[in-house]
Amino acid sequence: MAKKQKRIKPKEIPTKRQLSRWQRETRIRRIIIIAAAVFLAGVISYVGYGYYENERKPLHEIAIEVNDTSFNMGYYVQMLDAQTRDMEPTYIPYMTDQVGRYIEDAELMKQGANDLEIVVTTQEIDEEIKENESPNDKVYRDMVRAKLLGKRLQEYFDSQLPDTMEQAHIQVMLVESQEVADEVIAKIESGGNFTALVEESSCDPRIEGDLGWLPKELMPNSLIGKTAFSLEPGGLSIVYDDSASKSLGYWLIKVTEKDKEKGEIYAWAMLLGSKQETQEVKAKLEAGGNFTALAEEYSQDGGELGWLKRGDMGSEAFDKVVFGLPLNAVSEPVKDESIQTMGGHWIVEVLDKGEHELSEELRKGLASNDFAQWFEEQRENSTINNYLDEEKKAWAVERVLKGR
Repeated sequence: MAKKQKRIKPKEIPTKRQLSRWQRETRIRRIIIIAAAVFLAGVISYVGYGYYENERKPLHEIAIEVNDTSFNMGYYVQMLDAQTRDMEPTYIPYMTDQVGRYIEDAELMKQGANDLEIVVTTQEIDEEIKENESPNDKVYRDMVRAKLLGKRLQEYFDSQLPDTMEQAHIQVMLVESQEVADEVIAKIESGGNFTALVEESSCDPRIEGDLGWLPKELMPNSLIGKTAFSLEPGGLSIVYDDSASKSLGYWLIKVTEKDKEKGEIYAWAMLLGSKQETQEVKAKLEAGGNFTALAEEYSQDGGELGWLKRGDMGSEAFDKVVFGLPLNAVSEPVKDESIQTMGGHWIVEVLDKGEHELSEELRKGLASNDFAQWFEEQRENSTINNYLDEEKKAWAVERVLKGR
């Protein structure tokens, strides 16, 4: 019997309609895939662009230019981080200007030192970094260089000083008025002890009595220096200094209204630099002078203070008087040692003058003065551009805080 052949099912041939539909579906899938890829690429590009714009690009913007040298925001952020490493985060925003100035000063010092052929070697920086266990990156290396250059420049200016200079042995004190100065001079001429009189009459705690031998350049100020070197040994002089700051002042106070329920008073006040001046102004008020007009002419602070309660002025001496004043009466001069006023009279006495050897302390002071003058000339003769506005400084602070 013949073997039965297996029947082969004929292969189905798609119709034109089916082919058209498959092709259409394939195209749609391809379009969807392409669209998805384009969208994903767009998202990645957008995120990348945003990251670049917000995180990377600002780092390359110029923050400071010192002559031909520029520093970008990345460097500024790193320096801000390094300079505030041991500070509480809340203090960092207050350091932004100081750090910018530090970058300027360090570069000015480097450029100026090069002109004097004063350099710090790479090996010296390496040794300092290793000794202090500091990070070995650019900002820390620049900080070490600035520190070493400062010492090297101090030594340079010290080496330029002579061994001896003309000096004066002086005693000084600052008193509040011409009247007090005349009284002190009279006591000195009658044999009074200068040091004892300083404790009794001086109103500048920074400068008291015998200052020893000093060259003119190291006198407390140019007025004292000029006066001291114009006097013969044993000479005394009084010189007025309107820029002198002292921890002493006098109030004239007037109260025009009181609110007993609230414990408040409506006050007017003048702050004057001496008892003598205060008495003179009070006499003008009693002769019919206008309080506001006289305050504008003479007062260093005050005017119409408005409603006050105890403690608002931060002065016990003020409160002690003002809350007991009758309405519209002007107080006697109220002495207040908790405030600062300007102006005073220097009493200068020259004990001796002559050429003297410079002590180590005087050499250090003179070298520091010369260094400061040289550095100021460097700044004045340089082109410095600082582009750190408030927005950039805030951005830098945020970057530093993120990295902590």
